[in-house]
Amino acid sequence: MISRRIRDIEYKLLPGGARKTTDIVIERDGTITVRPPLSFSPEQVDAVVDDKRMWIYRNLAEWKDMNASAVTREWVDGESFLYLGRTYRLSLVNNPARPLQIINGRFCLSRQIVEQGGVEAARSAFIRYYIDKGTQRLNDRVAVLAPKVGVTINSVKVQDTGYRWASCGKNKNLQFHWKCMMAPSQVIDYLAVHELCHLHYRNHDDAFWNEVDKVMPDYRKRKDWLRKYGASLDL
Repeated sequence: MISRRIRDIEYKLLPGGARKTTDIVIERDGTITVRPPLSFSPEQVDAVVDDKRMWIYRNLAEWKDMNASAVTREWVDGESFLYLGRTYRLSLVNNPARPLQIINGRFCLSRQIVEQGGVEAARSAFIRYYIDKGTQRLNDRVAVLAPKVGVTINSVKVQDTGYRWASCGKNKNLQFHWKCMMAPSQVIDYLAVHELCHLHYRNHDDAFWNEVDKVMPDYRKRKDWLRKYGASLDL
């Protein structure tokens, strides 16, 4: 991935692919990534980015507005944390059976984890929880959704995927960010369908979105939710 700049727009140039159009994406961290047709030179990509300047400005402005919803959480009794779109209050408990679990509508976290390891240890306990729950849920949902898309996959993993909510490799391996487990179940399904449809179309052209629409006619509503509230899905 190469960094390039055309006037005041800096972007990451991804390897070209078997596509007819240039795919420009504002990533979750505000980075602009560009994946062109394989035959395009860097100068041709610059020209496309420059031509899409107003679109990029508009979408970056939306990204900044959405990220105003980002939150800073504290690791104390009563703090709120998200799971499958619902808010759960935190309770620090002594010597629980598991480091972190939901009991009676509360996230119960071992007090010893916070006292001995501090914020990073507490955060790690939540990440492990989201990964464990997400691995089970997303494997189950992909097993249901993949036949509707008309594809098969090799594996589903939940991990830290950086600035992407999810990704789909050419080897038919799907990866989802553990933060997805904070979103409502309908949004998680949208992310799964989105990645599954990439097995038909690698870019975000009209054919791709038509494929998503066939499987999930209300995908725009789910996509808009993620754009609006995605910044709040964090620890």
